[in-house]
Amino acid sequence: MAYPHFDDLLAAIAPLPDIPVAVVDAAEEHVLLGACEAKKQSIVEPILIGDPDKIRHLLQQMGADSGTCPNFQIVAADNPDDAADKGVEMVLSGAAKALMKGHLHSDAFLHPILAKLRTEKRLSHIFVTDISSYHKLLLITDAAINITPDLPTKAAILQNAIDLAHILDVAHPKAAILSAVEVVNPAIASTVDAACLSKMAERGQITDALVDGPLAFDNAISRESAQIKGIRSEVAGDADILLVPDLVSGNILAKDLEYLAGATMAGIVMGARVPVILTSRSDPARARLVSAALAALIHYHKTGAHSQ
Repeated sequence: MAYPHFDDLLAAIAPLPDIPVAVVDAAEEHVLLGACEAKKQSIVEPILIGDPDKIRHLLQQMGADSGTCPNFQIVAADNPDDAADKGVEMVLSGAAKALMKGHLHSDAFLHPILAKLRTEKRLSHIFVTDISSYHKLLLITDAAINITPDLPTKAAILQNAIDLAHILDVAHPKAAILSAVEVVNPAIASTVDAACLSKMAERGQITDALVDGPLAFDNAISRESAQIKGIRSEVAGDADILLVPDLVSGNILAKDLEYLAGATMAGIVMGARVPVILTSRSDPARARLVSAALAALIHYHKTGAHSQ
């Protein structure tokens, strides 16, 4: 059964053993709050990488001495780049089963991951969105890694999102390929890519999902909008996945939903050897908590121990 909201995901993960997660550049209050909450809810065992003195000081301010936050393992790092390298080394040694971005820039966080933890799949980022105005979790990709993807890259990004939807127990995910309009216009390259991706799915080059596009955002998530425009599509108004044309449009869309519509966003990177939690440095602790739960779900899916 699919998880309609993040609370359902958190409840499903809680009975499973905590997984060790390396938190890269952890010396920041929101990062530590997310780590504390994830530990208290029995999701992960955080390993904090960064300036030990600053981490301990922040934990004490947050109530670590009174038991509000548990005593975490702390690994010293000289700077953010060193922290990122040490996080990757912990994964390679088996000491960590996932990575979490702390208070460093995404490029510094991702550089050693790209160098040492890549698989045959392309790395791509997915926002999993819980928003009260939509009837289920909504996946948005790619809004953080692939800047201006070409058609083959979009196909790989889409397949990663489909794979994640299956991990979230969505049996038949529906993927909307977004553009500014819902008709093919050669002057708008993203509409041509969308039509190609839809045909690729029909021919089995993209698997295990119903794919349609081009669709504009309104008719991808609103049945009423699709009906008014005369769009006949099983995806329109019921999308599980939104594939955006490029990183800029995806990032704007995700942050609009977060800051103007009150969405909670879990950020995860697919395609690496382990789950990679990638949220914004300004994201609240709740976003880091649900991202950790998503990473744990992916880990247990890979090991065959995920909840039913």
